[in-house]
Amino acid sequence: MMSWVRFTIALALAVVIQAREVKVGTVIPIMLSSGLNAARDRPGKKIEGRVMQKVELPSGAAVSERSRIFGHVAKVTKPGPSGASIVMVFDSIEDHDRTIPITTRLLALASTGSVFDAQSPISANSDGDPVTQWVTRQVGGDLVRRGWGKVASRQGVSGTWLEGSSVLIKLTPNPPSGCPGGPGYDREQAVWVFSSAACGTYGLDGLKISDSRDSTPGEITLTSPRNVLVGGGSGWLLITVAESGR
Repeated sequence: MMSWVRFTIALALAVVIQAREVKVGTVIPIMLSSGLNAARDRPGKKIEGRVMQKVELPSGAAVSERSRIFGHVAKVTKPGPSGASIVMVFDSIEDHDRTIPITTRLLALASTGSVFDAQSPISANSDGDPVTQWVTRQVGGDLVRRGWGKVASRQGVSGTWLEGSSVLIKLTPNPPSGCPGGPGYDREQAVWVFSSAACGTYGLDGLKISDSRDSTPGEITLTSPRNVLVGGGSGWLLITVAESGR
C-alpha cells in the first residue's frame, strides 16, 4: 500500500512539473471545433479545439498533436450600432493523462477557408504530385517547399517543414499589425499553417483582434462592426503569456 501511495504522489508531482514546463512565449497552434456567433452566444459557453502540431518545450517535454484544448466565452456584446464583440478565454489543454492550465493571447486567426488554402498546393498542376512534393503558401504568405523540407518567409527567415502541415520557424515581429515581439521570438516554434509574421485575422471580413492593455491576462477579445462570426474549423495561433501551473 505504501509503495502505491508513493507511486501516486510521484506521478502527480511529475504531471505538475511537466505542466510548469510550458513557458511564457510558447506558441500553440489550434483548430477550433466550436463556432462563435455574438448574435446568439452567451457568457459561459464552452469552446473546444485541437492542438494541430506537436509543441516541443525547452525542457524536452512536449504537448502532443491532437491534444484537446478547452475554453469558455467570458463576455458578449450583441450586434448593434456600435458593432459586436466576444471575449473568450482558453483555460487548459488535456494531453493524455495530464491537464495543463494555460494563459494565452491570440497572435493570428484564420478562417476555415484560409486554413484549407494553406494546406493545398499553390499550383493546380500539383494535384497529381505526391503531397510530399507540394509547394504551399502559409496563412500570411510564407512558402513551404515540401520537397526541400524548407519554409521561407517574406522577411528572409527560413524554417523547416516536418510532415503534413507541421512547420517550425522563428516568429517575426509585426508591430504594424499588433505583434511587436517578445518572449518566444528567439527560437523556432510550431506554427502549423501560419507564417512567421502572421498577425491579425485572415479571411474574416471586418473581424479584429482587440489587444486592450486593460484586459485581464488570458482574455481574447474579437470585435466586428457587424457580428462576430467564426466557424468551426478556424485556425488560431496562440502564444502563452504566463507559465502554466501558476
